[in-house]
Amino acid sequence: MSAIFKRPFIKGVDFCVDENIWGHRLYDEQLPHLTVLEFLGVLGSNLDKPLRPHAGMDGAVKFKPQRQMRLRGLLFNNPYVDSIAESALSDEEKWRQWFDKFEQGKTGNGDSAADVAYLRQSFISFDDFAKAIELLRSSAFEERSNKRWSSKFVFPFGPDALFEDLKIDAKGGMSNDRRFFARSGELLYLMLTRAKKGAELGDILANRLFDRSASMNRLTRALQGEPQLPEEPRISGYLPEVSNPRFDLICEDWLAILSRDMPVYDALEHLIAITGLHMLLYFLERAKRVAGDDEPVEFVCEIVSKDGRKVRALSSDNYQQNQGCPEKAIRAHIESIRREKAWIAADSAEFPDAERVKLLREAFQWPPTDDKDEEGLASRKPDDLIDMLVKDALPRHSQHVGKIHASWSRAIGLSSRRLSRRYRYAPNDRLLKSIVIALVGERMQFDEFLAAAKTRYGLVIGEVEGARLMDTKSIDESELTENRDNLESRLVGLGLVRRLSDSCSFVENPFASEVEAEC
Repeated sequence: MSAIFKRPFIKGVDFCVDENIWGHRLYDEQLPHLTVLEFLGVLGSNLDKPLRPHAGMDGAVKFKPQRQMRLRGLLFNNPYVDSIAESALSDEEKWRQWFDKFEQGKTGNGDSAADVAYLRQSFISFDDFAKAIELLRSSAFEERSNKRWSSKFVFPFGPDALFEDLKIDAKGGMSNDRRFFARSGELLYLMLTRAKKGAELGDILANRLFDRSASMNRLTRALQGEPQLPEEPRISGYLPEVSNPRFDLICEDWLAILSRDMPVYDALEHLIAITGLHMLLYFLERAKRVAGDDEPVEFVCEIVSKDGRKVRALSSDNYQQNQGCPEKAIRAHIESIRREKAWIAADSAEFPDAERVKLLREAFQWPPTDDKDEEGLASRKPDDLIDMLVKDALPRHSQHVGKIHASWSRAIGLSSRRLSRRYRYAPNDRLLKSIVIALVGERMQFDEFLAAAKTRYGLVIGEVEGARLMDTKSIDESELTENRDNLESRLVGLGLVRRLSDSCSFVENPFASEVEAEC
């Protein structure tokens, strides 16, 4: 098991259990696309040393996320721009009316009409300005969601298009309330920083994604003007492990996708899907390891068909087993303190109970110190305190962290309830394509692809990958063979598999140069 960075004191939490296991923090409402956006914001603040560790920070990094109040106000708090553009008013009158309305919606954070007066010089006419707004707004993530306007995000066309999630009160006060940018992107940044090839990836991303001269970034900058930053730098969240094979696999897949023959903006879609899959695997792998389960994480996948009922049932059972893993980790992590040498050694201390309460505070930031211990928890028996902590930690875990498996697997297209009452693993076309682009260089024999997908992502599809299921008589070989054939047919339909004969098929990456293969 990897070495663990010492957890810093975390303000605003009653106790640290989820944080000890997975870091501070993974969060169910921060879906993979928001995780990557937050990651890019941290990277953009560290372009002088991209994906390099910061000395003396115990694994953390510093960064200054952009706020871009003018840009986000123009795109998402500007509903009247379209009606003004469509009117028969003169250009001068359009600008006048629009500035009047924009002034009414100001928050006092550098987004008044006077603050955006430069727009008159940036655009030839008001109609051109309105078209620029429409273009960028149409590229936004969750454009039609009912999220507050300060929690909507434009596509990351360049460094000027990146900004953090904010909550703005009635008086214009700004705060990052950690709902949609909950620090998962910061943890992704730390993961890639700790990967063996992290520095190599950092240089590539800095060169390809942070080109200020790119046309769409120039358009974004014409709207935003100078970047808006907080006064003080932030310190990133806490990621426990110094190293982890999963960190290296994420990095390798990012490098592979970025090496393909496609524009970097197109590659982002696949980076988001693959990142979501890897972070889901990290979440489950870490849970199983903490719970003392050495078996690898598996996703028994049904390739959707009308006749795949046995595979569907197995996949649903596998889904439920994985769903329960994190809760087991919570209980195991708390109760493991009883096996610590210091806990056992406390028997010989003058005040063993007091010594063990001290150990609980060091491990879990709980129970509260004497001046905050209104319930007198510190006076209770340590074994009773452990039971109390388990009882309190499980409901807290279930509120958000415990929902990560369900929400992330749906978001990346790994799980579905189609043709079924229960969720199970049924990868959609978008995820399958992202896996092919990440995993296949130019072409790969189909059986080798299935084996690689099992090794790298835990995907169980065919009879070879599902040998364990056949050994336990959970399913017949013929049903897994049919599932395998369904995937092959699906990939043929997507243009990702070429059949050379009944027994020889190749998975082909459409964004890599072709080479001739022989059977």
